[in-house]
Formats: sequence, structure tokens, C-alpha cells
Amino acid sequence: MASKPLPACISRRRRKSIACLSGNGRGQGASVPGAADHLPVARLPERLAEDYVFVALCVVACLSYAAKDEARCERVHRTGGPFGTSETEQNMTILGQRGMKGRLAKIGARIRKSPITRVGPGLITGVADDDPSGIATYSHAGATFGLDMLWTMPLAFPLMAAIQLVCARIGRVTGRGLAANIKTAFPAPVLLVVTGLLLLANTLNIAADIAAMGDVTSLVTGLNKQLAAIFWVIVTLVLQVFVPYHRYVYFLKWLTLSLLSYFIVAMIVHVPWHDVAMRTIWPHVTWDGRTAEMVLGVFGTTISPYLFFWQASEEVEDLRIHHAEPLLTDDMGAAGELRRISWDTWSGMFYSDVTAYFIILATAVTLHAHGVTRIETAAQAADALRPLAGDFAYYLFAVGIWGVGLIGVPVLAGSAAYGFSEAMNWQWGLERKATDARGFYGVIIVSVLAALVIQFSPLSPMKALFWCAVLNGVVAAPLMAVLLLLGGRRLTLGKFVVNKTILALGWIATFVMAVSTVEMVLGWF
Repeated sequence: MASKPLPACISRRRRKSIACLSGNGRGQGASVPGAADHLPVARLPERLAEDYVFVALCVVACLSYAAKDEARCERVHRTGGPFGTSETEQNMTILGQRGMKGRLAKIGARIRKSPITRVGPGLITGVADDDPSGIATYSHAGATFGLDMLWTMPLAFPLMAAIQLVCARIGRVTGRGLAANIKTAFPAPVLLVVTGLLLLANTLNIAADIAAMGDVTSLVTGLNKQLAAIFWVIVTLVLQVFVPYHRYVYFLKWLTLSLLSYFIVAMIVHVPWHDVAMRTIWPHVTWDGRTAEMVLGVFGTTISPYLFFWQASEEVEDLRIHHAEPLLTDDMGAAGELRRISWDTWSGMFYSDVTAYFIILATAVTLHAHGVTRIETAAQAADALRPLAGDFAYYLFAVGIWGVGLIGVPVLAGSAAYGFSEAMNWQWGLERKATDARGFYGVIIVSVLAALVIQFSPLSPMKALFWCAVLNGVVAAPLMAVLLLLGGRRLTLGKFVVNKTILALGWIATFVMAVSTVEMVLGWF
């Protein structure tokens, strides 16, 4: 039977693909389009990189049109009648269906309804844990110890998830951030010391992250690294100060996909999977000061105080956006909310932990296997990876650093601002305008600009990262103990106290952090 002619709107390239797949209607087996000029294997990474960039640009365009469409809908609600009846909305619908903008708006609307936009603060918190300074730590672990540091990630996963679950529950149940809850149960000086150390540690961490983003930009584009650092500071500040949280959070959630770069890097290099599995379960390590310092670095990066403040405060931000009440005030739907927090936190921490595992793995089978054992920054890791794994892995590593940096810097600055603002009784929230929360946004701006000044000071960003790890180690264990006491306190959480299993995991994590900190301090003498 003769096949029907294809419509005239079908392009010549599409006609050729359809003809190849259908065998021209003569019953031949389907063949690969363009088999005569099949794409060489050597060019596959280049083609994948082009597709990766194209898809990313399409997503950004769709999200932009979706945000505009959402703003128009808000104006209709404010100025028109009931939704679906006003003349303004009907005109918008007609205009929205015309042309390319209408089609992109529809695609954007579908993207906004996708599962990734429904996840909560747990995913963003998990990805922020793998910020550029964290990538540097994991790369250093893989390059120095090879496969023998993979065991730390399966061990860290339940511990980090447990403490973040406590933080998220405190925020959702009480409707207040960690600092406000600590203030009700502990003396004010305790809170001021904790928030002051948090602000200092976060500023030093931001300096290391901005330095990594600037270094990678310089490697890829040739731009001066200090100018690149200024560019990224401007981008992060503009997003935090001028974009409302309910829109900004969409971009943060989609930026979490940048971590997929490290999965791909591990897939395109040779991995001895049998050895990987065996060394994850039974590592060949000698426990000495050098190993203890590396384990402390990994756990200190994985379980960080700024993540505690961020996730609790983001639960409060989501309450405000949806005009919901804390569970202590209105417990209708409490079971569903607690399930959502549990799934969101466990999945976000799992995503973060597996990514860190793959970063250690990728650097172990490339850098360590070829004798490159000294890596101090994420940019050095990317540069060292290039001659061993190729340009594609190099660019993927760089894209990942940019993506997690755009998440990590706002989370670091925002968490310090949340804690400090609650301690000082200031108005706070990324959903508020800068004029309504001057102190809150002032902390964000000062911390990021201070981190930028460090780029031009004699203090190297990596030295700043070292002191950040020291401060985090000093703050982490006592702060975790305080949070666990709050999590089991009925005066704070009422009937929604944290269950004993999660509290037990949290106390184990606190013990590990305390022992690691003591081991680090003893190693200095």
C-alpha cells in the first residue's frame, strides 16, 4: 500500500528522518538516520554538550515566559473579576495563544507543574551542601585517597538527613526559624555568639565559593578571575535583593540539575565498578592524623551549620507564600505536611550525598590513578581533569561549579541573614522588599561584599576556607546538641516532637562532629 504524502509543513530534514525510520513503507527494517555519514564517536561529547546548552537555554526561556504569565495572572486577580470572567483575562488568553510566545508560555506552565517545582527546601539545601568549596573538598579526598574515601558518603547520608529533618520540622511546626526558637529556650548571649560565628564562617565560605567560580570562569573564557568574581557577586546580589522569593525559588530548583554534570563525568571515564563496590564497603586506609583531617573535612562539609538555619527558615518562607499557619496553630493536614518534609529532606540529602560520592569517584579514577594527588580548589580539579578525561568532562565540571555556586552563595548569605535578623528582632525574609527588611538584606550585602574584598586581600580564599572549617567545627557540635534538645522538647514542638530514631541518628552525628573537631585541634599540637 502506498504511503500517504507528508504535509507540506514538515521540513526536509524531518522528512528524511521519517523515511529512514519507516523504511519508505516497503517493510524494510528501520535504519539509523544519516547512517552514511554517521557521527563519529569522538564528536559525541561535542554534540552532547551542544544539546545540553540548547536544552538549558530553552528551559530558561520557558521559565521567563512562565514568570511573566504568572505576573499577568496576579494582576488579573487584583484588578479584574473572578478568574475566567474578566475581559482583561480573555484578551490575555487570546494574545497568549498567538505566536511563539504563546507556545513557550504553555511549555513554561507545564514546567512549573513538573515534580521538581513541587519539592521543598530539602532539595535546595542538599544541593547547597555541594557548593564549590565542598566540591574542592571532595575532589581533594578523591585525588589524595583514591577510592578509599568513598565509604564516608554512605555513612554521612543518614546523619546529615536526620539533623536536617529536625531543622525542617522546627520551622514548619513553630512557624519560626532556628534563632527565634533558640532564643526562647537558651540565654541571649548563646544565640549572639552562635549567629556571630555563623556570619563570620559563612563570609569566609562565600569568599572561597566566589574564588572558585571566578577561577573556573577564567579558565574557560580567559577573563580575569577577579573581574569574573565581581561579575558573579553582582549576579547573586541582584537575584537575592531584587527578585521575590516565590520567583527566585523556581530558578534555584532548576539549578539543582547542574549536579547531574558530575554523574555524567563519572560515566564518561573508565570506572572499575567491582573495586569501587569493594572499597566502599572495606576501604584500605590507615587511621592517622592525615586521614582524620580528611574525614573531618568531608563530614564538616557535609554537615554544616548554615544548612540548619537555611532549611528551617525556608519552611517559614513557604508558609508565608501559601498563607498557611504553623502546625502548632493549625494541625489540619499535619500528617501530609510531615510526610512531605520527610520525603523532601531524605531525597534532597540523598541527591547531595550521591553527587559527592560521584565527585570523589571521578577524581579518584582520573587524578589519583594518574598520580595527581594534590588538589586544593575546584578549579584545579577541573583543569587537572581536562588532559585525563577530555574537554567534555572539563566543561561539565565547570558548569557544575557555576550552577552550585549560584545556589551555594545565596544560601550561605541568606542563612546568616536569617539567624542574625531573628536574633536582633529585625524584619526578615527573601519575599519582603529590601526597603521593608533593611537589616536582613544589609547582612546579605555586607557578607557577600566582604567575601569579594577577600579576593583582593593578602588572605587567600583557600586559607579563608580553612578558617571557615575551623569555625564550623567549633559551632556545629554545640549547635546540633541545642537543635536536638529543641526537637525533643514538648514546650517547643508540642505533640510534633521528633521521633526517637531520628534523634538517635542526630546524636550520633553530633558525637562524630565533636570527636572530629577534637581530633583536628589535637592535630595542631
